[in-house]
This record gives sequence, C-alpha cells and structure tokens, in this order.
Amino acid sequence: MAGSKSYTIVEYFGGEDGYRCGYCKNPTGNFSHGMWSHTMTVQDYQDLIDRGWRRSGKYVYKPILKETCCPQYTIRCHALKFQPTKSHKKTLKKMNKFLSKGELPKGKEDGNPPDTPKTPSREAATAPHTHTRKSTKEPRTQRSPPPTPTPNPKKAIDRALMYFLPALGMGADPSRPPCRKAKDVRKERRLQKEHTRQHTDEVPTIVSSTPLSAINNNQPKTLEEFISESQSDSFSQCLEVRLVRSNPPCPQFKASFDASYQVYKLYQMAIHKDPPDKPSESQFRRFLCDSPLEAERSPGGPEMGYGSFHQQYWVNSRLVAVGVIDILPTCVSSVYLYYHPDFASLSLGSYSALREIAFTRQLQKQSPKLSHYYLGFYIHSCPKMRYKGQYRPSDLLCPETYVWVPIERCVPQLDNSRYARLNQDPDAGDARMLNDVGRALVLYRRAVMPYAAYSRKRKGSNDETEVQQYAGLVGQDCAERILLYRS
Repeated sequence: MAGSKSYTIVEYFGGEDGYRCGYCKNPTGNFSHGMWSHTMTVQDYQDLIDRGWRRSGKYVYKPILKETCCPQYTIRCHALKFQPTKSHKKTLKKMNKFLSKGELPKGKEDGNPPDTPKTPSREAATAPHTHTRKSTKEPRTQRSPPPTPTPNPKKAIDRALMYFLPALGMGADPSRPPCRKAKDVRKERRLQKEHTRQHTDEVPTIVSSTPLSAINNNQPKTLEEFISESQSDSFSQCLEVRLVRSNPPCPQFKASFDASYQVYKLYQMAIHKDPPDKPSESQFRRFLCDSPLEAERSPGGPEMGYGSFHQQYWVNSRLVAVGVIDILPTCVSSVYLYYHPDFASLSLGSYSALREIAFTRQLQKQSPKLSHYYLGFYIHSCPKMRYKGQYRPSDLLCPETYVWVPIERCVPQLDNSRYARLNQDPDAGDARMLNDVGRALVLYRRAVMPYAAYSRKRKGSNDETEVQQYAGLVGQDCAERILLYRS
C-alpha cells in the first residue's frame, strides 16, 4: 500500500445462523454479524461501537437485536456526572476496610454475582482463529440497588439542632418535661428558623451553636474521596493500580504476563467452571491480550495515548485483579475483568468499574472530549444483567437511529418489549446510513480502491449483496475509511 496513512482492515463474515445464547441458554437464539479485524484505528473503533459493535480480541461483532433472543443494547455512563449509589459506597468502604485491617469480608461476594461485569465473549475467547461465529456472552448477575438518596439539608440541620436540645422526658414523671413527637419538634425548629430570618438582629443561641462542620459532614462523599481514602499510609495493605499497554506490549506488561495469566486461569476455573486445560495461554493471548487497536497519540489526547491496556490491581505486590480496557477518543471502553478467586468477597467487579469511571474523569482533564465510560451491553430481558443500569446517568444506543437515549426513557419501552427502537422520534433516521456502496473502500491485491472500481476489475463478481450488508452496518463514513479485504 502506498503512503503512510493508517487504515483499518477487516474481513466480514455475515450473520445468518443462530448460535447458543449465554443468557437464556437458547441453543440457536443468538444472532450477530461479525468481522475479523487485522488492524484498526481508535477513531474507527469509536465510530463502530457508537453503531452497536464490540470487540472480543480481534473479533468485532454486532448483535442483531431484532432477531436475537436477548437483545443487547450498547450502554454508556456519563462519567463526569456519576454519583455512587448506596451499593457502590458499600463496595468502596468494603475495600477500604480490607486495606485498613487486612481482613477479607466473610461469606460470599456481597452484592456481586459470580460472573464478571464486563464479559464480552467466552466462546469467542476459546474458539480457534477461524472465521466462525463467536458467542457474545457477557455473564454477570447483580441486583440493582436503590437509587442514591438526594441529600436533604433540612434533615441535616434538624439532626444538628436536636443534638443541642435537652433530653426529652420519659413517662409521666412531673419533674421531667413531657414527651413530644419528633414532628412537633421539627415544626417548632422550622418556625424558629423562619422567625430568625425575619428578625436578623435576634439570633437564637440554639441555632448559632450549630457548628458548620456538623452540616458539611452530611454532604455525600465524591467517588474520588472514597478512592483517596484507600491510599492512607496507616493502612496495613497497600493497593497499587498500574496501567500497562497490552498492544503493542510494553515492558511492564511482558514482565507481569505470567502472573496475569495465572490469575486469569484461576478465575476461569473457579468462576466459569472451566476445566484446567481450557484457559490455555494461547487462548488468554487471543482473548485478552491481542487487540486490533493501534497505539496512537495526539496533541490533545491523554498522556498515555489511545489503544488497549490492562489496568492491574496489586495488593502488597500481589496481583489480585486485571481490568482490560480500551482508551478511545471519547471514552474508556470496558472489555473484561478477571480476578483472583481468593478476593471474590471484595466485589472486585463493581470496584473496578468504579475505579474505571474515576479513571475516565481523570483522563477528561487532559482530553476534554473523553468523558464517557462504556460498560458493554445492557440486557434488559435478562434481569440478572440489568445491574449496568445502576451506573447513572447513562444512555442506551438506539439500534435504528444510533442516537443516545437516557436509560430512564428506555426502561418503560423495554418492559413492554424485548426489542425497542428507543428513539421515540418517528421521523428520525440514521444520519450515517449507507447511500453509495460504490464509495466503500476495499483492499484487493494490496491495492486500495473504491468498491465501484473493484467491481469493474472483477467483472461478474457476486459479492455485492454481502458488501452492501457490511457497508450498511458500519455506516457510510466508516465504509469510506475502513478497508474491506477482498481475495
């Protein structure tokens, strides 16, 4: 190929046959389109996941939502606006308690299911490098906790005021003040405060005695404040989070490869019940180390650049968990998580997701466009997979117009039907829909050319239907940038 421009090169496989669903176990109910990516730019992948595609290793797939038994909707979280829920805070506190005292929580993993929250395709991971369809299973169950309560300054003030009241009476002892209902006390305090506002020259002692810290301390902690507590020098355990580039592998990734693989093997055997010979080293490389994404850097991008990384969690120099992520132009995309089974009670699936949201917020300070955290697929028809909806505010991708719709507006539709358009504007369409397949780029005999030119060279070619389907799925813009391999 002439020139030094980077291209995405793919081979498309279609998607007519059904295969086993990892959620409802339907033997032939799962349908998806797939393509093998030899190399891919981060911008092309960003545009593809914004059209419902996801990767598993170098295999890129797009579920056929109208046909598949368990429709999978791309979900993203607004990282900058995220506030941890009560369940999230419990997970963060549990980790901090472990780091402080060195004792793991007893019993089963609390609030977390046995499977990872970010599991793309176990079948795709174990299949050999062939052009066969891979499963897109993302198993992990977790019940959605109640939403975060809205802070109530009035209640905080009332509690502070009550602290300075004399003890209320107990019974009919005439030497003690009579019992009073709490609502009457709150009403009296409210009237007192209103009176104070009307007569600013009269400041009741009971109000002025309330320290500001008593009220400020009732403000919810931010995600970063919880995480900063985990770095206390007084803790008996030291948690270190290391970001290492997996493709191309950096020296730190190579040095920790064996330790990382051993954690993955133990995880697959304990959590997914794989036999010892199934999670092989070659499968691990194909599934979680190989990536089509090129390492790219740009003046306005993050310091470490874009591409594929492993975020490693080390406790006292012992590797306990690894989050596989892609850093893209506008998001951090979660790929997979695996952890040492001995630490399952720490809810590492939820904890790593929270750390990745915080990491996205950190990157946004360097790269303003990078402001979303992609969690993979949201599967409303599978109750155990609805947990991703608790990372709010979040959006689901409309499978027809490819616009983002707040999840609150999507849930009522999905309650009524497995498949939903999501975008409620009946006149809206796909802004990047295919309008000229002849302009789609192909790679033929090491030469780049539009499909129209290729068709003239290959008189009698019968692949137009396939190319038309591929180009429609990736959209006009991507079709004009991505090279579709032709033999």
